[in-house]
Amino acid sequence: MTFLILSDEGEVYMLVVTSDEMRNIEKKAVENGSTYLGLMEKAGGFIAEKAAKIITAKKLKNIVILCGKGNNGGDGFVAARFLSVMCDVTVILADGEPKTNDAKMNFNLMPHNIKTISYIAEKEECINSINNAEILIDAIYGIGFKDALNPEIYELSEYYNENKKAVKISVDLPSGIMCDTGEIINGCFNADYTVTFTALKPLHILYPSMDFCGEVSVENVGVPKQILDECSYIMKTTDEYICENPLTKRRKSAHKGTNGTLFSLCGSYGMAGAAVLSGSAALRTGVGLLRMAVPKSIYELVSSKLTEAVFMPLKQNDDGTVSIEEFNKILYDVLEKSSAMLIGCGLGMNDELNDLVSLLIENSTKPIVLDADGINAVCMNINVLKRATVPLILTPHPGEMARLTMSDTRTVQCDRYNIAKNFAEEYGVTLVLKGANTLVATPDGNVYVNLTGNNGMAKGGSGDVLAGMIASFLAQGMSAEKAAVYGVYYHGLVGDLCSEKYSSRSMLPSDMVTELKSVWRNL
Repeated sequence: MTFLILSDEGEVYMLVVTSDEMRNIEKKAVENGSTYLGLMEKAGGFIAEKAAKIITAKKLKNIVILCGKGNNGGDGFVAARFLSVMCDVTVILADGEPKTNDAKMNFNLMPHNIKTISYIAEKEECINSINNAEILIDAIYGIGFKDALNPEIYELSEYYNENKKAVKISVDLPSGIMCDTGEIINGCFNADYTVTFTALKPLHILYPSMDFCGEVSVENVGVPKQILDECSYIMKTTDEYICENPLTKRRKSAHKGTNGTLFSLCGSYGMAGAAVLSGSAALRTGVGLLRMAVPKSIYELVSSKLTEAVFMPLKQNDDGTVSIEEFNKILYDVLEKSSAMLIGCGLGMNDELNDLVSLLIENSTKPIVLDADGINAVCMNINVLKRATVPLILTPHPGEMARLTMSDTRTVQCDRYNIAKNFAEEYGVTLVLKGANTLVATPDGNVYVNLTGNNGMAKGGSGDVLAGMIASFLAQGMSAEKAAVYGVYYHGLVGDLCSEKYSSRSMLPSDMVTELKSVWRNL
C-alpha cells in the first residue's frame, strides 16, 4: 500500500500528471522565472531533508547515493552535497559520467569529502559500499525511463534490494518503473520512501508499481500556483476534491425527512452480516431513515442488530434469497417512500435475482448503488445499465470488474485507470473500482484516486461498509460523483483511524462503523 503525504513546503496540488505534462509544467515554470538548475537544487534539497530526518532519528552515518547520467542523477549530486556535512557519503556513478549540463554542474560542485566510484569500472568496491550502507538513495532514472533495465543496472538493482538493513529512498520514482503506466519489465529498485516533485505521477498509484514506492511524499520545487491551476491532469485525488467541496453542516431545522430515506435490498440466508454492516454504515453516515428489505429467514437477526431501521420482510426462494414475486412491492416502496436505493450486499445469486435487479434498474426513478451481488446480477445483461434513467453507482472489486468487462482480474489490475474510465463513460455510470488506491470514475470522464485507507481494511465486510456509506450520501441528496468520492474518502479515513487504534491486523469492518462517530464529530 502506498501512503502519500502532503508537503508543508509551498503549494502542492494533489493531482496525477503524466511525464509529458510534468515536463510541460517545468518548462512553464522556467518561462516564468525559474531555472532548471534551481528546480534541481530544490529537488536535491528535499531528498537530503528526507534522508537527514532518518539519519537523525536512527543515528545513521553511512549513505550511498546511486546516480544516473541524467537530471535524476543531478538531483542525487545535490543531495550528496547537502548530506556530506553530517555523515559519510559515497556516490556511485551507476551508468557512467553525467551527460546533461545541470547534472554536470552539480557533479562538479560536490565537495572532495564525498567518495565517488564508478559501477562500470569499480564494481566490487561499489558492491561492498552498497552492502555496508545504512541509507541507500536511488537517483538513477526519472520520469523519462522506458523499456527494461539494462543488464548492468538490473544487476545493480539486485545488490541494492538485497541490503535489507538499509533505509531506501528513491528520487521521483524507483528506477525501472515506467512513469505513465507503472509497468515493470524486468525488475526495479524497491523503495521505503519515494520523494516526488510538484505532483503525483501515474506509477505512484497504479498496480503493480505502487507496491515498490513505499511512502510517497510530494514536494513543490518552486512551481507557481497559476501553472498548477492550468495544468492538464489525468486524475485528481479525493483529498483535493474534499478540499474543494467540503462537507456542509446541516441546518438547525433538519429532520429525518430532509436527511433522506434509503431503501436497502441486501442480505440472504447465510449473508445476514452484509445487510447489517451496510445498514449500520448508512445510519452512521447520517441518512434520515433506513428502510431495509430482507428475506424473512434473516429478518429477526438483522432487525435485532439494527433497531433504528424500518423493515420489510420479503418472500424468499428455497435458497433463502428474495423472490421476484416481491418486485411490485419493492418498486412501490422505492418510488413512493425513498430517495435512493442500495442493491446487492449479500443478496445472493440466481436467475430470479438477475431479473429482479434488472427490472429495478429499468423502472426506478431514484438513484441506485449496485454492490457485490447487485453487480454480479447485471454481468450477463450489461446493457441494462444504459437503460437506466437515474444515476447509477457501481462499486466492484477487481474480480467483479473482470466479470463486468468479460476479462480477468490480472488484466483489470494492470490497467485500472483506463478500464474504470472507459467503463464509466461507455455505460454512463459512476464507477468505484475498489482496492489499494481506489478509483472513482464518472460518466463525463473525471477520475479520482483515493489515498486514504490501509491494508487492515482487506477483510470481508469492508465493501459492505463502503456501499452503505455511499448509498447514505446519495440518499441525502448528493450527486452520484460527490456521494462516491465522499464515501470512498471517509471510508479510508475511518479505516486509518481503526488501524491506529486497533492495529491493521486486528481491526474489523464493524470497528469502522463504530469509529464513524469519531470521523463526523468535528465536521
